[in-house]
Amino acid sequence: MLIEYRKRLNISRKKLADLINVDERTIFRIEHDTSIPLVDTYAKIVKALELSEEEVYKELMKLIENEIYPNNL
Repeated sequence: MLIEYRKRLNISRKKLADLINVDERTIFRIEHDTSIPLVDTYAKIVKALELSEEEVYKELMKLIENEIYPNNL
């Protein structure tokens, strides 16, 4: 839930995109699970949103599960 983490810090989608040097549409796609971020982009998001190790692990597990079982198949 990237949106929740971003909103927790009161950071707009545009501001996050600017902080990590990506297009705002990239953030939108990641937030809405239509795109999986590259490792370097993910690392920048983690740093910008000050995510804890537990939060990072939780989000990575979601990404893995969505890849293995897309659309809950």
